[in-house]
Amino acid sequence: MKSSRSTPRHLPTSPFAPPPPPPPLEKYAVGDLVSHDKYGLGRVTSVNEDVDVVVDFGTERRRIPAPYAKLAKL
Repeated sequence: MKSSRSTPRHLPTSPFAPPPPPPPLEKYAVGDLVSHDKYGLGRVTSVNEDVDVVVDFGTERRRIPAPYAKLAKL
């Protein structure tokens, strides 16, 4: 069950400014070199657009779900 806090909403009568829009998702392609804070250096082997990427880190393969936390393109 999802929490109601996962998607903030802004009421038109609110005295506060609306929250900024989320940043766009990073786009990855098969073969991109990436770095992950926990797993280290790897290469993207599979991409499911806006869902997840599969990365081969040499000793293991990991599926990293969007928004690709701790993953950076090199």
